[in-house]
Amino acid sequence: MAETTTASVPAPAPEATTGTEAQKTETSRWVWSAMPPAERETKLLELTGWVDWLLATYPKMHSKVPACWFQHTDVIEHLTALFLAWVRTYAGDPSKITLRSEIEWVSALHTMTPHLAVPACQAKNSHVTPPPRPQPDGRDLEDWLNEDPGPAFLTAASYNPGQAEASRMAAAAAAAAEKLKEQKAQKGQ
Repeated sequence: MAETTTASVPAPAPEATTGTEAQKTETSRWVWSAMPPAERETKLLELTGWVDWLLATYPKMHSKVPACWFQHTDVIEHLTALFLAWVRTYAGDPSKITLRSEIEWVSALHTMTPHLAVPACQAKNSHVTPPPRPQPDGRDLEDWLNEDPGPAFLTAASYNPGQAEASRMAAAAAAAAEKLKEQKAQKGQ
């Protein structure tokens, strides 16, 4: 598997794609667990190149992203989300970009930064294998579902606190559609 580079020269940012090239690359479907191992390794190397670029471009991130980030699936997922958002912002379909896309991406970076940290690894300045997580086996859910008189979450009366506003919005949309329909009918006469 790949390791992050320690070179002082920043790694180049991933190249932009245009038109047909962008359509060939499935950047929106990075589901790590669904990838065959060879594809997973290839995409991890691609992500590593981008993370190297990110750390060189945003030096303050060095203290936030542990050197062993690629050994932490949650950090991989967060960095993948940032990478794909970056690709869509800077190299994606220009018609889908807003005037604030770059600012929104930088805001997302700062919002996600706390989720990139692995304090145990950063404190020791080396990888610390997290304790094994218990694997869900369904027993807790089954016990919860069998509670008497039943879980309040499942037995509580239905209630949507936003229903009034949703109804107003639906009524306004229906009225606007009806008005548009009438205007088109009048123009047709």
